[in-house]
Amino acid sequence: MSEQGAPTGDERRDEHRASRGDEHTDERAAEHTDEHADEPADEPAEEDGVDEVTSAVLTASRLLVAISVRSLAAVEDAVTLPQFRLLVVLSSRGPLKLVTLAGALGVNPSTAMRMVDRLTAAGLVDRQASPDSGREIRIQLTAAGSAIVDDVTARRRADIATIVARMPAPRRHDLVAALRAFTDAGGEPPVTTAVPLGWT
Repeated sequence: MSEQGAPTGDERRDEHRASRGDEHTDERAAEHTDEHADEPADEPAEEDGVDEVTSAVLTASRLLVAISVRSLAAVEDAVTLPQFRLLVVLSSRGPLKLVTLAGALGVNPSTAMRMVDRLTAAGLVDRQASPDSGREIRIQLTAAGSAIVDDVTARRRADIATIVARMPAPRRHDLVAALRAFTDAGGEPPVTTAVPLGWT
């Protein structure tokens, strides 16, 4: 600065460079903003909500297991849980060959045979010759076996209906949509009977 207060030549050059620097900084900031203006906002991760839904389903499953146990209590003297599963498979799929029945239950044929022997002795299933081949035997429900499946299913429906009745109507509709989406995602085939048998 000169004695009279006017800037010297060097000072004017410094001010000019500083001014140009500010202009370049502003230009770069504007360019950066323009570059990212068209970029989409960060999308929420696909897994958002998965943990919350998983916890809710697990909690609901505990309730369903409790209902299952209560529904079987009345017939526990007649069948075990694995035997009841066999009855449900036959009720939903009709007469089956032993090897097919074993596959549906996830057991080996010898285990399925022992279960069939006990249920046959109890009068809950019987063996019939296949209409396609007299040498093939198919396992089918008897009237008594069908009655047990119907009784357990009715008990479960009553328990579940009592719980659902406590829910506000809008929540019931939401639950139907959510459960259908859940079963679709899990590959569960759609129900083709008026009264689904539920789980075993």
